[in-house]
Amino acid sequence: MSSIPSEGDAESSRSSLDRREPRGPDALVIAFRIFSALTAISALLCTAIFEGILRCYAVVIALFVAVAETEWEFFLKFWRVLEYWVGRGMLQIFVAVMTQALSDEHKDRAYQVVFSEVASGMLLGCGAVYVVAGLLCIRKFKRSRIEKSKGREKAAKDLEELEKRRGELQALLSARG
Repeated sequence: MSSIPSEGDAESSRSSLDRREPRGPDALVIAFRIFSALTAISALLCTAIFEGILRCYAVVIALFVAVAETEWEFFLKFWRVLEYWVGRGMLQIFVAVMTQALSDEHKDRAYQVVFSEVASGMLLGCGAVYVVAGLLCIRKFKRSRIEKSKGREKAAKDLEELEKRRGELQALLSARG
């Protein structure tokens, strides 16, 4: 008897793996990415109205918040406090409150006041979520889900390459036979 599995055995084991493995990207990873994009957009909205020296500081800090959402290693290396979600959330809340306070300067232009109110409200909400999530250590959970998702994507790509190679080898065998 041969210990080499037949092609039917490989097909049945592959189909059982397909049934157990969820298809598509992880919904939680997608939710984290959407929230990160929302936070970056909120921070950039806070930079839209640019007047006065105090506003310059708010714009610079809001740009730091937006860049922190990319989780760019080069940037985070110099700003370690932004690696921690509580620190990131506190900075977002600071920018939101600063934007809210500076929106009172534009009482004559109602659209700018509304714009500032919406932008600061969105960023305040994102900052509060970051603080609570940081206190609950959700970042570790997020990292593990992202790593699992990347591993799943790599395994699927490797399996696809193996299937392609298998097809090439079978074609070579049938050509020789």
